[in-house]
Amino acid sequence: MNDAGTARDAGTRRSVRVVVVDDHAIFRSGLKADLDSRIDVVGEAGSVDDAIRVIAEQRPEVVLLDVHLPGGLGGGGREVISKSAQLLGSTSFLALSVSDAAEDVVAVIRAGARGYVTKSISGAEISDAVIRVSDGDAVFSPRLAGFVLDAFGTSPAEIADDELDRLSARELEVMRLIARGYSYKEVAKELFISIKTVETHVSAVLRKLQLSSRHELTKWAAERRLL
Repeated sequence: MNDAGTARDAGTRRSVRVVVVDDHAIFRSGLKADLDSRIDVVGEAGSVDDAIRVIAEQRPEVVLLDVHLPGGLGGGGREVISKSAQLLGSTSFLALSVSDAAEDVVAVIRAGARGYVTKSISGAEISDAVIRVSDGDAVFSPRLAGFVLDAFGTSPAEIADDELDRLSARELEVMRLIARGYSYKEVAKELFISIKTVETHVSAVLRKLQLSSRHELTKWAAERRLL
């Protein structure tokens, strides 16, 4: 997303309330400075115990959560999510870590995280990821999505021919990108079509496949190894 696009979005939507959890204070400070105006950091923590307390007090929409944290019972980010389970309906967890190990990715997703990105991405990209997670999307750094598919879809489902036959070639392209977590704007840019056209295709895909949300579409596509 370019700066102009980010600025337009920032002016048309409220900010997302976020808690930043990382055991390095310098990293927390740098991250807060890099997040754009759509993000309102309402709290921060550097350990499992502090994170659980701050999240309970602030009830943010999104928690940016490091995977490896001191304190608690040694469960790190996974423990923070499990001990904040009562908030999962209103608070989403986005793992942010230097680790790209499959076991770390799978552990926090199983605990309830909505996504996992590495610390190598830019502040603008993290801001976009936070917005997408707050909107209900699942977000992963590209190479990490494969770990999730392997863990949650180990036995490919048989695909009925008529399921995919219902979709046009363009609808199939849009479906794959949306299921991978692309925003409508990113799909439009990738396929050189308008955002309105993307919206029309998504509506058609959901209707034809008898699905009701992007989350269901991602699950549907993952089960069939279409991503």
